[in-house]
Amino acid sequence: MACSTFLAIIACLLIVTEFHSFVGAEQVAINYGMVADNLPPPTQVVELMKSKNITNVRLFNPNPDALNALRGSGISVIIGVVNLDLFNLASFPSAANIWVQTNIAPYEADITFRCIAAGNEIPIPSELSGYLIPAMQNLKAALDAANIKIPVSTAGYGLWLDNTYPPSATTWSNSGAPLVGQIAQFLQDYKYPMLVNVYPFFAYSGNPKDIKLDYALGNATGVVVQDGDLGYTNLLDAMVDGWYAALEKSGGPDVEIIVVETGWPSAGADIATMENAHTHNNLVASRVHAGKGTPKRPDSPLDIYLFAMFNEDQKPGGTEQNFGLFHPDMSEVYPIDW
Repeated sequence: MACSTFLAIIACLLIVTEFHSFVGAEQVAINYGMVADNLPPPTQVVELMKSKNITNVRLFNPNPDALNALRGSGISVIIGVVNLDLFNLASFPSAANIWVQTNIAPYEADITFRCIAAGNEIPIPSELSGYLIPAMQNLKAALDAANIKIPVSTAGYGLWLDNTYPPSATTWSNSGAPLVGQIAQFLQDYKYPMLVNVYPFFAYSGNPKDIKLDYALGNATGVVVQDGDLGYTNLLDAMVDGWYAALEKSGGPDVEIIVVETGWPSAGADIATMENAHTHNNLVASRVHAGKGTPKRPDSPLDIYLFAMFNEDQKPGGTEQNFGLFHPDMSEVYPIDW
């Protein structure tokens, strides 16, 4: 029916505006860890994700039950290669082909794979780190041979970095610089993203003398760190822009960053309270919904995956068991604005 009157025109415009606002809104993403013996079956977990409008998930390994549950769900997946598989994937191209044919090809018609994360938080240098680049190259070659287009990356963490204050001074660590520089060049060459784990919680707990709690939580009321022309009101932005600074210095100026882990535990330490976890994670959700970038990349909305779906009882005791947003019975640990 045509909007023939002024009021009807306004009503139509409001409907259209609301529709575009909804479809353009960014959604919170989640890590789905399974280091527990009391979790619900993946089919129920996927239904829970859908009920919360979660449209992006990270799996730490190619769990067949989870992948089958995700078929046709509309939820896109970052899928991990477990660290111990890197040797075979790096050493034998045939192993990379088998990995792709086993873990990607049977599902790729029904699941959008956003990225493959070849390893998680590999120390550099270490015995495993030498396998990173060859494994990534072999996985890319196997995907190309199968005519499957999925970016290949790895999940880095803070020990890859040095000189992190202010953010613009950040570099790769001296011992890791040659290899991380190669990773950055690989990602730059193929326009693949850098996956990073960024935890203001651990940064603050390691240095509470110099870092303010509200800055780490993300609820400071003004600029806390001034870095040239850029002002930082929260530690998450500063940490991400440190990664961008390091990438720019090592031949990766166009590499996009995806924060594939961040979170705040709700128990297990003095600062790991329900209130602090609720504050931090809801502020993360709010910035995702707003499509907000960082001071260094204000026009590039930052994609963030909260850690984690569940409290996992087979992780080490303390905070590690208390990062979950849901209890194993699928009730919320605290409310999140999904």
